[in-house]
Amino acid sequence: MQGIKRFFLRIVLVLLIIGILAVLTVFCVSNSVKRSTAENIACIVTGEVSLSQVTQQQLADFDADCILVLGAGIKDKETPSPMLKDRLDVGIELYNLGIAPKLLLSGDNGQVEHNEIHVMLNYAKEAGVPSEDIFCDHAGFSTYDSMYRAGSIFGAERVIVVTQEYHQYRALYIGKKLGLTVCGVASDQRGYFGSTYREVREMLARFKDVFKALMHSKPALGGDAIPISGSGLVSHGE
Repeated sequence: MQGIKRFFLRIVLVLLIIGILAVLTVFCVSNSVKRSTAENIACIVTGEVSLSQVTQQQLADFDADCILVLGAGIKDKETPSPMLKDRLDVGIELYNLGIAPKLLLSGDNGQVEHNEIHVMLNYAKEAGVPSEDIFCDHAGFSTYDSMYRAGSIFGAERVIVVTQEYHQYRALYIGKKLGLTVCGVASDQRGYFGSTYREVREMLARFKDVFKALMHSKPALGGDAIPISGSGLVSHGE
C-alpha cells in the first residue's frame, strides 16, 4: 500500500514540475517577444487622439505603405466594440495626418453574424476616408494571418500597426519575423473590461505565434494579390 502511495506521489510531483516548467517557458517566451519589439512602438496614445509634433515627424519619416488596423470584435452588425472603435479612431487620425496613404483594415469576416470588416469599412468611410484609400482584408482571422497577408496579399513592406499596447508586441514580432518593416502606434484610449484575462491569453498567444512565425506557417486563406499601391475598392466586397 505504501508503495502505491509513493508511486502516485511521484506522479503528482512529476506533473507539478512539468506544469511549473511549462508556465515558466511561456512566461520567458512572452517576455522575450515584448523585449524584442518594445522599441518599435512609436507612441502610446491616451485620452484624446493627438500626437506630438516629434512623434508625427518620426512616423512620417517611417514612410509606411499603409496603416494596418487589426480587428477587435463588434457589438452588433453595425457597431464596433470599444477596443475596435479606439483602434479605428487612431488609425483614421494617422491617415488624416498624412502618416501613410492607405488604411488596411483586417478582421474576421468568417460568419454572416460576425462581419468585422463591414463595421470597420463603414466606420472609416463615415469618418471621411476616401473609399479608394481603404483596403479590406476579410480573412484576418488571427493576428498572425493579418500580419502575413499584409505582405503576401497586399504587398505591403513598411507597415504601421494600430492596436492596443498589450497586443502590439505580438503583432510587431510576427511582422518582423515575416520580413515586414513594422512600427506600432498603441490605441489605448481608456481602461478595458477583462484586461487581466486578455493579458494571460496574450501570453499564450505569443508563445504559439513565436513557433508559427519561426515556421513561416501559411495563413488560413490565401488569395489573389491586391497591391496596396492601387485602389482599395476591389477589396471591399460589398
